[in-house]
Amino acid sequence: MQPRAVGQVSLSVKPGVRGTVLDGLRQSGSLRCLFPRPKSQALEAVLVNTAGGITGGDTFNISASVASGCELVMTTQASERAYRAQPTESGRMQTDLQVSDDAQLNWMPQETILFNGSSLDRSLNVDLAPDAKALILEPLAFGRLAMKEQLTDIRLHDRITIRRDGQPLFMDATRFAGDMAAHLDRPHIAGGARAMAIMIYTAPDAEGQLPQLRAMLPPQAGASVIGDDLLVLRILAQDSHELRLSLIPILNHLTHNQLPRCWMI
Repeated sequence: MQPRAVGQVSLSVKPGVRGTVLDGLRQSGSLRCLFPRPKSQALEAVLVNTAGGITGGDTFNISASVASGCELVMTTQASERAYRAQPTESGRMQTDLQVSDDAQLNWMPQETILFNGSSLDRSLNVDLAPDAKALILEPLAFGRLAMKEQLTDIRLHDRITIRRDGQPLFMDATRFAGDMAAHLDRPHIAGGARAMAIMIYTAPDAEGQLPQLRAMLPPQAGASVIGDDLLVLRILAQDSHELRLSLIPILNHLTHNQLPRCWMI
């Protein structure tokens, strides 16, 4: 029996005298949460996987609750890594986020890097109150291009579900097994790109942000407004470095230059 990593972080925030403050925190196993000195009234929470990555049989659970009048920013200390797994096992990560009325959540992890032979089963569930706001980002890198890594055998099952007032607002799912490099090389799939990101921004000013965000996008990207307050953006890039060069100006714009410092290191 191979050793397995298990980790859990559960946190909640509430209004304080100087802005958003921690209300409750539970952390266990290989998952930890750090709270850098705040740059604004938002509370910044940085997730750390002390196991160094995810492999088959690992299980990680993250949950957060944002109370009315609060703003919570969640990110990761570094890029997550999904390593080679046994054929019958997958690494699992589940994230459940709840945002109350008149509150905002910025979920902005750094990219997850998939390695050859990896098997990742990941789900992100966001429950928004009717007047809640959220910025949701999920970047993925398929190997490291600088190291000439090719993903010829991976398994990936990735889901994002966003609900407002209990009703589905946005759902996205990816399932793949096999030669990802050959799949991405197809001209009508990714044209050789090895990194991608999806960003969902839901707020009253979503439609007004569309012209400026489109002007910031690289050629292999697109943005659309779905409904009155939901903006969806997708980016393809040659590698994770190029992806970050595209994402950082967009994130700085939407966060009013309050991007977590670990994104800039």
